[in-house]
Amino acid sequence: MRLAGFGMRVVAASVTVGLLAPLARAFYLPGIAPHDYKIGEAVELQVNSLTPSLNAENKLESVLSFGYYDERFHFCQPEGGPKAVHESLGSILFGDRIYGSAFDLHMLKDTSCQVLCQQKIPGADAAFINDKIMKGYNYNWLIDGLPAATVKVDDRTEQQFYSVGFELGSSQAGQLVPHFHNHYEITVQYHTLDAVHHRVVGVVVTPASKNTVLPKDGTASCDAAEPMNLHEDRDNSVVFTYSVKWEASEKSWATRWDDYLHAVDPRIHWFSLINSMVIVVFLSAMLGLILMRTLHKDIARYNSDDAEDLQEDFGWKLVHGDVFRPPQRFELLAVILGSGYQLFWMVVTTLVIALLGFLSPSSRGSLTTAMLLLFIVYGFSAGYNSAHLCHSFGGLSLKRIIITTVLFVPGICWVVLMIINLCLVVAHSSAAAPIGTLLGVMALWFVVSIPLTVCGAYFGFRRKTIDPPVRVNQIPRQIPDQPWYLKPIPSALMGGILTFGAIFIELYFIMNSIWFHKVYYVFGFLFLVFCILVITTAEVTVLLTYFHLCAEDYRWHWRSVYTAGASALYVFLYGILFYFSRLRLASYASLITYFGWMAIACLLFFILTGTIGFVASHLFVRRIYSAIKID
Repeated sequence: MRLAGFGMRVVAASVTVGLLAPLARAFYLPGIAPHDYKIGEAVELQVNSLTPSLNAENKLESVLSFGYYDERFHFCQPEGGPKAVHESLGSILFGDRIYGSAFDLHMLKDTSCQVLCQQKIPGADAAFINDKIMKGYNYNWLIDGLPAATVKVDDRTEQQFYSVGFELGSSQAGQLVPHFHNHYEITVQYHTLDAVHHRVVGVVVTPASKNTVLPKDGTASCDAAEPMNLHEDRDNSVVFTYSVKWEASEKSWATRWDDYLHAVDPRIHWFSLINSMVIVVFLSAMLGLILMRTLHKDIARYNSDDAEDLQEDFGWKLVHGDVFRPPQRFELLAVILGSGYQLFWMVVTTLVIALLGFLSPSSRGSLTTAMLLLFIVYGFSAGYNSAHLCHSFGGLSLKRIIITTVLFVPGICWVVLMIINLCLVVAHSSAAAPIGTLLGVMALWFVVSIPLTVCGAYFGFRRKTIDPPVRVNQIPRQIPDQPWYLKPIPSALMGGILTFGAIFIELYFIMNSIWFHKVYYVFGFLFLVFCILVITTAEVTVLLTYFHLCAEDYRWHWRSVYTAGASALYVFLYGILFYFSRLRLASYASLITYFGWMAIACLLFFILTGTIGFVASHLFVRRIYSAIKID
């Protein structure tokens, strides 16, 4: 009956996820307080790094960003030089480099054809700029925390929406020299609170290419019809100009992000959710059948006192004396599982915070900052669970488990990130993390994460060990030959594809958001997909663990980890498919950056799902063997 109740709870969990679907859209709590401007008050325009976008062939040719004040662009600088704007840790790590600018904007004061400056661009730098135009690079500006955008129209719904950023230049098919955008029509939408106070609720920039000639008196005309082409065989004189138009809007400050948070087709997210739910219901039905029928009958027969039912043991009961035998390399297994607990609680906490709206797009880099800080804080969980599991497996060295836990996952990630960062430095990309930021992250690791990990390991090692419900035989039982589909690689591949099938549609939107610099905001859907991932991973692993035990193979510890974690292999293969279908990276720095981040993501995903699979299998194995009588 306890197994039947366990099966009913699994099915109930699946149904609960389905009932939560109407709540899939998270509500929004502003991350910053609104700024009320008076008429004539200065409104600062900030500039950020230039980022790549899709080129004319709808491909992404680079993942490197470049600072706005990179000397090769020759953009106009404010008097006294550009001043950096304070940024969060996550914003810096993901390549934001925000500075003040030379633009002069005042609330409700329209201006026309204002001259920023005149610059001389050498041929070598003109080649650099033309290359970035051909690769679809975008300007990224900010006014009152809102990104400057381009107005686009959804082909399916014919609805207008804001696309973050605007083009550095334009290039048509067959055009030898691209046009460089050096004139900017800035439209700022404002909402009036009263006769005195106004708020910025929208920013749209329409760039243009104009070969403007600056007369001696410094007053330019922006009526030039000839575009600005940068010639690579000589110096180029470029005049930068802009116009500002203030436009009244009924849009409130609380809803000003709505135009930016445009879903191309919301039905795709619902299709993803339904697809995942079908897999969950199918697996729940199979698991419920096994738990409530097959296993219930097995246990009843094993525990029967009726002489007619007494017979030789077979199936999973035969390995009762070996199923709780400590696995090989149990210290490494304990470290992986401890890190998996750390990742699990980090993900859950981050999603809950995001659902409450505290990670709004107004706070740039807040998601990355939250994940990094939570990972550091949950170092206590990593140390606690690693030490407790290692001690339960028979480990006696607390010092060794602490050192391995501290260095294993953070060390691998740090080495890969340093390789990526070195490539970004060599490529002169602004995405390279400054040395001060890297030292700050290391300080957080040494001062916060390591002490918490040591503290957690101390308490975990002192906790009572997990005693097996049955006695472990001294001599290991011989494992019979297994059918091909229960051998390690085939069974792991079968288990991984089912888990991957529950998330692959939402994975596309996540990767699209990361590499194409889109705003991802559907955390409600993401939370439900994560719940489905947890349920699917647990059910798949329990099913395959049961099949292995029935085949008299008691080596379920590592099997449960790499059967559940095999979905990470499919995630990496999907990343390769995404690369060939959506990207065309030419430089080694872009390639190393893309595949380096994919490797880190897949490693963490393997550890997370592997831990979920192990915990589910461990609970399942303990439950079934504690329910039978052993002679």
